[in-house]
Amino acid sequence: MSLSCVAVPSLIRIAAALLIGADGHTLLVRKRGTLAFMQPGGKIEPGELPVQALARELEEELGLRIDPSQARYLQQFSAPAANEPGHVVQAEVFLVHIDAPVLAAAEIEEVRWIDPAGDGDLFLAPLTRDLILPFYRQAQADLA
Repeated sequence: MSLSCVAVPSLIRIAAALLIGADGHTLLVRKRGTLAFMQPGGKIEPGELPVQALARELEEELGLRIDPSQARYLQQFSAPAANEPGHVVQAEVFLVHIDAPVLAAAEIEEVRWIDPAGDGDLFLAPLTRDLILPFYRQAQADLA
């Protein structure tokens, strides 16, 4: 009897923000040297709480300081990683309302505010395209 090897995708644990501006638009970022736009955030370091990772990443990548107590936990989402083939991102996603300016910093090359009803004519990461934006659209519809 032979056993076949099945490749198990490597898991990347991240904290990500559904950042919402005063007009209801959401902020997406694109990392340097990549094509896909995605939620801002990043990897959770060992021993770090997801909300702490989120606050650290938002400050590093966007110059945005948030009070972690103002970040509302939404849920965990998983999808194929946009920039790392064979990997899956497992995102702890938080809702954060902001009215402060943001600037691309660290590895972020571009930031875009989009109307979450569409895709802003951008190439989106699977997590953003297939899970987070549809989740936000449904939440808005439920409140309407």
